[in-house]
Amino acid sequence: MAIKGTPRSLQQDMSLEEFKEWIFKFDTDGDGRISKAELKRAIRSVRGRFSSWKTRRGIRLADSDGDGYIDENEVENLIEFAKKNLGLKMAV
Repeated sequence: MAIKGTPRSLQQDMSLEEFKEWIFKFDTDGDGRISKAELKRAIRSVRGRFSSWKTRRGIRLADSDGDGYIDENEVENLIEFAKKNLGLKMAV
């Protein structure tokens, strides 16, 4: 299922590639990484509550190299966070 222009609900099944495509739409500076501010916008786009708290927690859990950003190699870590905290449903 392709992701169209606006962010879609995470309540629908999404593949890993679709999730990557969706999250990197928020990479506004084009550096190939998701910052805290970009993750906060992504969480708010799905009407996520407590977006500041979830942003800090998401970065902390997903950022395995400790640089403060989520890069393509760390997206799978972010998926676990999104499943628990944002209601992400993954396609099998």
